[in-house]
Amino acid sequence: MDFLQKLFEKTLWNSRLFVLLAVILSMIGAILLFIVASIDIFKAIGNTYKYYMGFLGESADIHNVLLHTIVTAIDLYLIAVVLLIFSFGLYELFIRKITIKDDTSSKVLEIHTLDQLKDKLAKVIVMALIVAFFSKVLSMGITNAQDMIFFACSILAICIGLYFLHKH
Repeated sequence: MDFLQKLFEKTLWNSRLFVLLAVILSMIGAILLFIVASIDIFKAIGNTYKYYMGFLGESADIHNVLLHTIVTAIDLYLIAVVLLIFSFGLYELFIRKITIKDDTSSKVLEIHTLDQLKDKLAKVIVMALIVAFFSKVLSMGITNAQDMIFFACSILAICIGLYFLHKH
């Protein structure tokens, strides 16, 4: 019976290594998002250059396109950061502590409990949602006073939410 118990416990303990799949795939997803967002920024640089050199014509709305592209890239970067924090957190919680870090490294990626991981992810996800909201607002046309009131109320709601999110 003792042999079966030890075998079961060893199997159960080693099953935590399945977390490596989530760690690796989250890291790959983060890298892909960083690449895609960076390519979008380079495209925006190219479009801006073409516009100011006269290749796109006067009818191009480069300012809105540029702003929308950059805000979308920021959103992708934030989601990539969520995936990185998730990867680091899962690795440190389930596999082992990362020992490469030194005294000058950032404390952002230090995660000691599952609650810390959830809190860090929640804060970055909320920021990504705010950026996505900002992106939608950019394309929204404010045509009357009611639209302006709704816009102001939504900004107020975001501010109140951020206040309570950062209040300890």
